[in-house]
Amino acid sequence: MSIINPGVVSWSGENPGIYLKDPAHLSGPWITLALYFKVVISPFGRGRGILVIGAPDTPAGYPEVPNLCIADNLPLMRYLLGEFVPCFGAFRNVPALSHVSLHQASGGGSDTSEQSRWGETLKADGVELTLNWSGLQQPFAADVGPDLSATGKHQMYSVFQGADRGEILLNGQGLPGVVIERDFLGGRLNSAFLAFAESWVEPTGDARE
Repeated sequence: MSIINPGVVSWSGENPGIYLKDPAHLSGPWITLALYFKVVISPFGRGRGILVIGAPDTPAGYPEVPNLCIADNLPLMRYLLGEFVPCFGAFRNVPALSHVSLHQASGGGSDTSEQSRWGETLKADGVELTLNWSGLQQPFAADVGPDLSATGKHQMYSVFQGADRGEILLNGQGLPGVVIERDFLGGRLNSAFLAFAESWVEPTGDARE
C-alpha cells in the first residue's frame, strides 16, 4: 500500500478550540464556543481567523450579541464557515453560526512565550478577540478516516493537546463558561484544546475504491 495519500488536500493548518459550559449545568449545551484558524494551504490561500459564538441560540451577530469572526482572509473564512465548521460536533445546528458578523483583521499576534500556555489575538476596527489556553497536557496524534471525521468524507490528520483552562476574551472581557472533559475519538479530551498540523484530505475516486 502506498504511503502517499492521493486525495485532494482541502486545507491544512492549525485549528485550536475552546468550548465552555455553564458550571451550574455541566450536562447542558455549550454556552460559549470559539475556534482559531491558521491555515497554510487551501483553495483560498493562507489566513488566520478567530470565531467566537457567545450566544449560540441567538440568530444575530455582533454588536447585538457576541457572535463574530475576525479574519485576515475573509473568503477563506467564508469557506471554512460554510463547508467545515457546521460539521464540527459542537457547532452542528447552532442557530447563531450563519449569522456571525465578519470583520477584516487589522492586527494581532500569538503568545507562545511559555511552554504551558498558548494565546492568540486578532483585532479589527473597534473589536478585539483573544483566546488563551493554559495547563497544557500531553499531546497525541490522530489519523481519522471519513467514517469518523466531522465531515464524513475527509481523512483528517492532527496533533491534539488538551488544556486544563480556556479563556475567551471579547474586548478584554471574559465570556462565561468552564472547560469540561469529554469523549473524543474513543478517548478523552478537554473542551479547551490545541490542534496542530491539522489536514483535511478528500479522497479521490481511486482512493475511495
